[in-house]
Order: sequence, then structure tokens, then C-alpha cells
Amino acid sequence: MAKVPSNSGKTWTKSDVQQLEKLAAGNTPTRVIGLKMGRSAAAVSAKASEEKISLKPTNQSPYGPRRK
Repeated sequence: MAKVPSNSGKTWTKSDVQQLEKLAAGNTPTRVIGLKMGRSAAAVSAKASEEKISLKPTNQSPYGPRRK
């Protein structure tokens, strides 16, 4: 049986949303954000979508790595 995150089912506070914004701005992967915040990756994705926070990496080319 899977381990339940520590904040599972709890409401999101303003400080939780601010932390989510900060981690997303730093290109932190969704799964890592979930681990740091004690929430599932799905919960992080859902809240980010609700708050209009982009979880897409900003420093990566959409066409894959460049080869020389």
C-alpha cells in the first residue's frame, strides 16, 4: 500500500501557495515539489492549475537538447 502524504486532505494555506509559486519559478519538478510540501504530485498539479501557476520548465528548449 502506498504511503499517504503528510498534508493529504488538508486545505492549502496562503503560505503553501506562495511556496508552490517559489518552487515552480525555480523549475523544481512537480514530484519534488510534492515531496517537499508533503502532498501528492497530482495535488500539486491541480492546485497549480487552479492558481494559474505554470509548472513547465522555463530553461529548456521545446525541441530537445541541441547537438553540436
